[in-house]
Amino acid sequence: MNIIVCIKQVPNTMNVQIDPETGRLKRDGVESIINPFDEYAIEAAVRVKEKIGGKVIAITMGPPQAESALREAISKGADEAVLVSDRAFGGADTLATSYALSSAIKFIGNYDIVICGRQASDGDTGQVGPGIAEMLDIPHIAYVKKIESIDDKSIKVERMMEDGYDLIESPIPVLLTVVKEINTPRVASLKGKMAAKKAVVKTLTAADIEADTKRTGLNGSPTQVMKIFVPTQRTGGEKFSGEAKEIAAALVKKLSGVGVI
Repeated sequence: MNIIVCIKQVPNTMNVQIDPETGRLKRDGVESIINPFDEYAIEAAVRVKEKIGGKVIAITMGPPQAESALREAISKGADEAVLVSDRAFGGADTLATSYALSSAIKFIGNYDIVICGRQASDGDTGQVGPGIAEMLDIPHIAYVKKIESIDDKSIKVERMMEDGYDLIESPIPVLLTVVKEINTPRVASLKGKMAAKKAVVKTLTAADIEADTKRTGLNGSPTQVMKIFVPTQRTGGEKFSGEAKEIAAALVKKLSGVGVI
């Protein structure tokens, strides 16, 4: 069973800063981490490998420093790591990212399952996983909260819904996007950290994966973020205190006075 897990390196959400002049995220000097949802994807992939055997390949698209995220994935159980990195991929939106990653996965070949986190913390679109599946022309199951069973021909999973879950069976190969309810990610072991330090991370360029550069980076991005800004903080306001009845009466009086009610 060959499992590919797609991860992304993102700014630590506890320390996100925006450059007031450019309106873009400040990445220099800001701690980068594995996208939190992708931690669950890594763990899901490793558990499948531990249950039925196989190999886990972690893959990410990003600049050279994204290699550190791949090494962390190895420390948590991945066997190999692939960095998809090229200036031609810069500025990619979700469509161009899906194309680059799917092209890299086709280049790697011989895969049974592709696992992604539900969404990335720096974009929150949840579009890349489904986009990869569409471009690979394989089934996709979203919001996976549990893998019920799996063999070399099919997989059965629970898909989280608002009022319960769906039990879905799919042929393999298949792409899954998982939610945090699926597991508890493990802490890297000393043995894993040593393996990560020694691992050779393979880098693939646009030329390596024979990507059409008209479909990568800014060239292949029909949507572009022109500016990011921090909303102006609201000031003023009025606070009511006291017993519940007193607060309710004061609020009604205030709203009546301004013509709201």
